[in-house]
Amino acid sequence: MGQSVPRTEDPRLLRGNGRYVDDIRLPNECHAYMLRTPHAHARIVSVDCEAARSMPGVIAVYTGADWVADGHGQHPAGHNRVRRDGSALYVPTRHAIAHKEVKVTGDIVAMVVAESVNLGKDAAEQIIVDYDLLPVITEGTQARAEGAPVLHAGCDDNEGYFYTAGDKQAVDAAIASAHHVTRLNTKINRITANTMEPRSCIGDYDHRFERYILMGGTQRPHLLRKTLAIDVFGVPETAVKMITPDVGGSFGMKGGHAPENHACMWAAKKIGRPVRWVCERSDGHVTDYHDRDQLTDAQLAVSATGEFLALKVSNICNIGAWLDPGGTISPAGHLGGLAATYKTPLIYAEASAVFTNTSANGPFRGSGRPEASYVMERLIDNAARDLNMDRAEIRRRNIVPPEDMPFKTGLLYTLDCGEFGENMENTLKMGDYDGFESRREAARKDGKIRGLGIANFIEQTAQLDGETVSIQFDQSGTVTVIPGSVDHGQGHDTMYKIVVSDALGIDEEDIRVSYGDTDSLPYGGGTYASRTAILGSSAAVRAIDKILEKGTKIAAHILEAADADIEFKDGAFHVVGTDKEVTIQDVARASYRSDLLPEGMERGLFDTDTFTPGTPTFPNGCHVVEVEIEPETGVTEILKYSVTDDVGTVINALTLEGQIHGGIGQGVGQAFTEGMQYDADGQLLTGSFLDYGMPRADDMCSFDLDNNPVPTKLNPVGAKGAGEAGNVGALAAIMNAVVDALAPLGIENLDMPATPEKVWRAIQEANA
Repeated sequence: MGQSVPRTEDPRLLRGNGRYVDDIRLPNECHAYMLRTPHAHARIVSVDCEAARSMPGVIAVYTGADWVADGHGQHPAGHNRVRRDGSALYVPTRHAIAHKEVKVTGDIVAMVVAESVNLGKDAAEQIIVDYDLLPVITEGTQARAEGAPVLHAGCDDNEGYFYTAGDKQAVDAAIASAHHVTRLNTKINRITANTMEPRSCIGDYDHRFERYILMGGTQRPHLLRKTLAIDVFGVPETAVKMITPDVGGSFGMKGGHAPENHACMWAAKKIGRPVRWVCERSDGHVTDYHDRDQLTDAQLAVSATGEFLALKVSNICNIGAWLDPGGTISPAGHLGGLAATYKTPLIYAEASAVFTNTSANGPFRGSGRPEASYVMERLIDNAARDLNMDRAEIRRRNIVPPEDMPFKTGLLYTLDCGEFGENMENTLKMGDYDGFESRREAARKDGKIRGLGIANFIEQTAQLDGETVSIQFDQSGTVTVIPGSVDHGQGHDTMYKIVVSDALGIDEEDIRVSYGDTDSLPYGGGTYASRTAILGSSAAVRAIDKILEKGTKIAAHILEAADADIEFKDGAFHVVGTDKEVTIQDVARASYRSDLLPEGMERGLFDTDTFTPGTPTFPNGCHVVEVEIEPETGVTEILKYSVTDDVGTVINALTLEGQIHGGIGQGVGQAFTEGMQYDADGQLLTGSFLDYGMPRADDMCSFDLDNNPVPTKLNPVGAKGAGEAGNVGALAAIMNAVVDALAPLGIENLDMPATPEKVWRAIQEANA
C-alpha cells in the first residue's frame, strides 16, 4: 500500500491484447447504421424506407413508429429534482428512434440493419424523410426568455427542474449589510469527453432463455441491467445481462443509457442475430453527452478585513434537448463544493436546468465539482483585487483549520478531516509564490505578461450507493477478486491486487481480478465519482476479514490450537508464542477437504461484502499555476504547475500521479481550447478535431505533485478518492492565473476557453 506499483494490466494492453467491444466477434452478427436528422428541431412528417429495404444486404429498416408500436420505455431520471412549483422534474419521452419530432441535430430517425456498415450507409441514403422545421434554441439564456419556443409539450417554460440550497433570506441580508460585495458573471464552456474508444455496443438476444444481452462500455453495469429490464424492456432483471469488456475511456460519458444500445438490443431480438454498432467520431461529437455549459451570476460579501460573510450563486444550466439520467448531476449534484475549504457562514445557491436544441447533458470528469470550485476561487481573486489584499492572505484568513474538524460548511457538507492550510502553504512554496512579482517584472521588461493563479478545492465522493466485492480462494490456493466496479482506464486490476496482496500477504501472481459480467455478482455500484478506491477497497478488506475469521478456525484445527491462540500476519496463521504456522494458501487448500475441516464447517474459503458509506468523503488540495502571455499573439504558456493533494490513504502512488496528470490535462483543454459551439440553427460548428481544440502535450509543462494524506475514519482503508481531483482544481487555478496576468490592463474577467484570439482581442480592446 502506498508504493509506486506499475500497472499490471499495461503489458497486456500495450501488446494489443486488450478486448474492447470492437474486438468481439459473434457468429452471424450484422451491423447497424443510424440515419440521423440534420435538423435541430423539426416535426417528422413522413419517413419513406421502401427503397432502402430493397437494397442489397439490408436485413431490416426500423423507424420510430416501429419502436413505439412495441411499447418500450426509457431510463428514468438519475435523481429526484423538482420544478419551481414543487412538482416533479420534467422528463421528456425519448424514444430510441425519434417519433414524430426531432429535438437536436443527430437524433436517430431510422435504423438500418445490414450485412456491413457500408451497405447500411448505402441504404440510408435511399431513405426519404420529410421534415417541418421548427424554431431553435441553443443557449440556456434563451430558454426561459419571453416568447421562447417551447421544446417539449407540458414544459412551457423549458425548465426541467429548479434546485436550491441554503438560506436565501439570510444570505441576501448579509450581502446587503456587507462592507464590500464582489461579483462574477461568467460562462463555463460546453465540452465533451472525446474518449479514445468511441461509444459502441453489440446487442444480442438469447432465444433459448428469452434474454437480452448487451456488450458495451458502461460505468454502472448492474444499474444499467436493472433499468434496461424494468424501465426500457419491461422484463425481469434476470432477462437482461450486461457484459463490459475493456473500456477505452469514459469520464462519465459511457453511462450506457444511449438510444443506440436500446435499438441494437431490440433489433437483435426481432431479427434473431447479434447487432453491432460503432460510433464514428463525427457522429460522436454531435450525439455524445456534453457537459458544463453554465452561466453563473455570483456575489461574495466580505468584511473590511477580508473575512467571507456570505456567498450567493445563481446558475442557468443548459442540459440539452433530453433529460438523460446524468442530466441531474452537474447542475445540482455538487453545489456544496462552493463552500470549498473556507469558513463562509452563509451560502445560497440555485440552479435552473433548461432544455435547448443541443446534445443531452451528462457527467464529465468532476461533473459539477470543477464548476463550483471555479466560481468560488474566481470570486476570491476578485475580492482580493477589490480590497487590495494579497490573494494568499485572504485565503489564509478564511480557511478551515484542522482543529475545527468536523466542520459544518455554509452549504450542505460536513467535512470530517483535512489540513487545508498546510496544503496551500506547501503548494505556494512549491510554486515560489514569494518570488513571483520579481518574475512578473522581468517578464514585463521582456515584453511578456505573467500571471499566477491559486485554487483551493474540495469535492464530495462516495456519496451514493455502495460497492460489492467477492474474494474467492480456489482449491489450489489462488485468489479471484470479483468487484462490482468496472475499469475504464483507472488501473483497477492493479489496485485490487495491491489491496488483497497487502491484506493477505500473497503474491500478485496468485491474484486474478475479474469484472464486467453482471452474472458473476448480484450487485455492483459501478465506477464513477472517484469512488472505487474508497468503496471497492473497503468492501474487499471487509470480505477478507470474514475470510480470515473462518481461516483462523481452520488453522486452529490444523495446528491443534485454540482459536484464541491464532494470529494472522505476513500471509500465515501463527500459534502465538511458538514457531508453528500454516500459510493462508495452505489453509485455503485445506478448506476444500472435509477431512481437514472442523466438524460441521462447510467447504471453501470465500466471502463477499457490500460496503455502503454512511457519510461521503472529501478529497481536497491546492493548485498553483504560473502562466506567461505573448501580447502580440495572445498565446498563453503554462510555465509552472504545482499541486498538493489530500486523497487520504494512498493505495498506489504511481497511478495516483497519473490520475492527477490526466485531470489537469483535461482542465488545460477546457481552459484554453475546448468548446462545443452551435450556430443559431442548431448546427454543431465544432464537429471534428479540426474545429474542437483538443489539448496537446506541448500545451502543458511538467507538473510538480505532492501528497499530504490525512486518512479518513469513514472507511476501513482511509481513502478519500482521487479520480477527479486534478480536474476539480485545474480550471480555477489556470483561469485565475490568466486573469491575474491581464488584470494590470484592466481586464478582470475572461471566459473559457482562453484561446489566443480571445486573449489577443481582450488585450487590444484594453489597450484601445
